[in-house]
Amino acid sequence: MTDRAYWHHVAATVRFPTLAIIDGRKVPAVSGSTFASINPATGEVLADVAECDTRDIDLAVAAARRAFEAGTWRDQPPAARKTVLLRLAELLRAELPQLAALESLDMGKLVRDAHGNDIANAINILQWHAEEADKIYDEIAPLPAGNVGLVRRVPLGVVGAVVPWNFPFNMAIWKCIPALVAGNSVVLKPAEQSPFTALRLGELALEAGLPAGVLNVVPGYGETAGKALGLHMDVDCLAFTGSTAVGKLFLRYSGESNMKQVWLECGGKSPAIVFPDCNDLAYAADQIASGIFYNQGQVCSASSRLYVHKAIATEFMDLIRARTVRYRPGDPLDPSSGLGAMVDAKHAANVMRYVEAGKYEADLIAGGRTAEVNGAGSFIEPTVFANVPPSATIAREEIFGPVLAASTFEDEAEAIRLANDSIYGLAASIFTDDLSRVHRVSERITAGVVAVNVVDPVNPAVPFGGFKQSGTGRDLSRHAIDKYTSLRTTWIRHRH
Repeated sequence: MTDRAYWHHVAATVRFPTLAIIDGRKVPAVSGSTFASINPATGEVLADVAECDTRDIDLAVAAARRAFEAGTWRDQPPAARKTVLLRLAELLRAELPQLAALESLDMGKLVRDAHGNDIANAINILQWHAEEADKIYDEIAPLPAGNVGLVRRVPLGVVGAVVPWNFPFNMAIWKCIPALVAGNSVVLKPAEQSPFTALRLGELALEAGLPAGVLNVVPGYGETAGKALGLHMDVDCLAFTGSTAVGKLFLRYSGESNMKQVWLECGGKSPAIVFPDCNDLAYAADQIASGIFYNQGQVCSASSRLYVHKAIATEFMDLIRARTVRYRPGDPLDPSSGLGAMVDAKHAANVMRYVEAGKYEADLIAGGRTAEVNGAGSFIEPTVFANVPPSATIAREEIFGPVLAASTFEDEAEAIRLANDSIYGLAASIFTDDLSRVHRVSERITAGVVAVNVVDPVNPAVPFGGFKQSGTGRDLSRHAIDKYTSLRTTWIRHRH
């Protein structure tokens, strides 16, 4: 698994799924249109994928509704749903190398990360949620004698899931599996930049025994297929991970259609704070470098803002700069590479516009250039800015690239104020060995996930999501299942 030749062999022999999955069948788009999926590391076309639009969304939603009303999945005993989803986990695990190669080719991710972390962890998360299927209890309310109040969690119906390109397989699992565990039917629209692993998920779900129409996968563009899903009058819930700007569109679509529930996990500008009582600065630098450079910085919760106490700033920034050499761009299929490619040339150009702006706002101390690997590809060097003013564009806007904006603070109150000075509230990290400070600061940071002495931890046992314009609702944990259900009260009065 650590051999470059092995991964190039897997990539050369992998099959690219290209057809939509609607009502249990693999089908082309109604229009017959396709779009090219391009390898951002080489610029080569990998395959032409069905370009679904409003007509395909209508067919997929209708199939999902039929399956839901027929009860082919909803009415199965929870233990039976668990068995099917656990079988799906095993089918996916058997194809782990192929799924990792698909994800690496599709969006430029390092195959080392796709195989050893992203895909593997997503399968574990699928299994964790599946095991919850027969462990969700309803409630009995404390009513006056002679009355029984049953409070039941019931599935919503048809769930639309629109997922991003940065973690294509993970986000498909995070959205779809809790919805399926609850008994819903799902229409999944993967990002047009990275459709392959979502389509393979749909294929294997049918092989695992998921009834036709319960999971439909419709690749297409956001402005057509995604919008159609958001506006559809027969979609009961829309779950989205992506930019804050698009998240606001889905809220608008809900108001313009049937007031469907909308659960959003959107942008972030996560702060990392390093206090002078952190006794292992080298470890903190390792964590923060990984937090901003992992997946080329294309992570909503990336630790893109760094605040270092003035007393240790020079030493710590030297440690950060030294770690950038570990993240040099290289062939994504080579396990020794430090960074993969950006998802496409358009996004790479947008990230570089931020980098160029940053050169006028702060001190560039590492990186700041594009790169080529084997004479091609959308690559950017790991980039670090120091002495970044709080008002700087690179300190305030989500760049979604390998760009760290660092500045200093003098005391705890200033660190908290700087960390909270953002429209986002997804995640934050603090590095300190003072337990009292851990409790004080973590309570005052406005973020859905506050990590202490670690960056961006993820585990299915705890919820993930944010405050403010980072979104609403939570992925992971039992709370992820809750949001795909509604509470039904049945009040029974005994007659004597």
